[in-house]
Amino acid sequence: MLRAREDDDLAARFAASAATTGVGVDLATGECLDWVAKRALANPCRVSRIPFAGLAGWSFQRDTGNLVHDSGKFFSVEGLHVTVDDGATGEWQQPIIVQPEIGMLGLLAKEFGGVLHFLMQVKMEPGNPGLFQLSPTVQATRSNYTKVHRGHAVKHLDRFLDPGRGRVLVDVLQSEHGAWFFRKANRNMIVEVFDDVPVDDDYRWLSLGQIGELLHHPNLVNMDSRTVLACAPSLPQEQRALRSDTELRSWFTAERARHDLWSRRIPLAAVANWRRGATAIEHELNRFFRVVAVSVTARNREVGGWTQPLFEPIGTGVAAFVVRRLQGVPHVLADARIEGGFQNTVELGPTVQCTPEFHEDGSDRLKFVDLVLSATGDRVRYDAVHSEEGGRFFRAETRYLIVEADEAQAPAAAPPGYQWVTPGQLSALVKHGNYVNVQARTLLSVLTSGAVDVGRPGAATR
Repeated sequence: MLRAREDDDLAARFAASAATTGVGVDLATGECLDWVAKRALANPCRVSRIPFAGLAGWSFQRDTGNLVHDSGKFFSVEGLHVTVDDGATGEWQQPIIVQPEIGMLGLLAKEFGGVLHFLMQVKMEPGNPGLFQLSPTVQATRSNYTKVHRGHAVKHLDRFLDPGRGRVLVDVLQSEHGAWFFRKANRNMIVEVFDDVPVDDDYRWLSLGQIGELLHHPNLVNMDSRTVLACAPSLPQEQRALRSDTELRSWFTAERARHDLWSRRIPLAAVANWRRGATAIEHELNRFFRVVAVSVTARNREVGGWTQPLFEPIGTGVAAFVVRRLQGVPHVLADARIEGGFQNTVELGPTVQCTPEFHEDGSDRLKFVDLVLSATGDRVRYDAVHSEEGGRFFRAETRYLIVEADEAQAPAAAPPGYQWVTPGQLSALVKHGNYVNVQARTLLSVLTSGAVDVGRPGAATR
């Protein structure tokens, strides 16, 4: 009973922060864009495409063709052979990022005037459109914070590795993109602090509601911030969900059990239907994505310059939740998705997750793609373009939508592989790793931050 009361109190504090908009302890929301722009001017950076021969410290192995770093750290680009027991694709091969290290994504939280604020950082990543975006307090791989690059220490990292001076509010391992990473996970943390935290001009305290307002701006709140915010315990458990929590978990377990997924790493040089040139590794039909190389100079990073490979998607992705009120309660339609790089076969994803020009699979999926892309007016509850992780992906943009539907468009009897889930149920599942994929977590961050209130029919986004 005491633990339940503590959880309710914590959710109420996050909800109060989500309701605090317009002005925070450091900045008005409208001043944040100027702050980001000024930090970009103060820290000039340059990212240039280069041939693979221009990579310093990286090379293709002679025996496998894998693209690896000389230190054996950071990450490698290898091949992946995937076989699935059902679906239109069935079997394929592709390049994949292999990064066994568990990264740290951490937000510091502190009360100002009785309202939780979160310490956001303006950070440059080479793959970001516009380069500079709002990141968590700490965003670092193990290779970064153990100084494999021989650079500066990661600021505020000690608050997460040894959080004894504060209170841990969130601590969970979450997956990254299963289509581009092989079984990659990051530690997502929110730690409340009670003492003074010295910050420089790259950091500001913002309320959850202010971050929700900024989520309406394209390519501003980065993917790592969104995944941590999705873990915030701010959504209540609804009492009239279409499926009970036990029924939902049973359905999800059955989805995992009924699919067989075999993913095995293979030499990059052996990947079928992909070709390596001087400047890119790409599919022979010029589809999906390509592997490229870049040179980076940066003033406000742990090191001043480096080169690295990046994955460059072809086309803008779409990730959307279809939402309905069922039994008087908002529900989103989640898809039990299979992706080759997942640790546990299936994770809950958005109703739609695809690059439309390459979308060819089943009728239900095609139906929902058409539904979200044709929606207009009040049915479009949220619509913004956000980039994916800029440290590994080059200008990877996804259009995120939340679209309201009716019974004819999205029946209460969900098609196979889909399930209606309340936002509160989704928030509860995110407390555990490998349940909710990274695209669905972005959409969940829109809800936890209050960027849109799907509980109010036809209400405009703020």
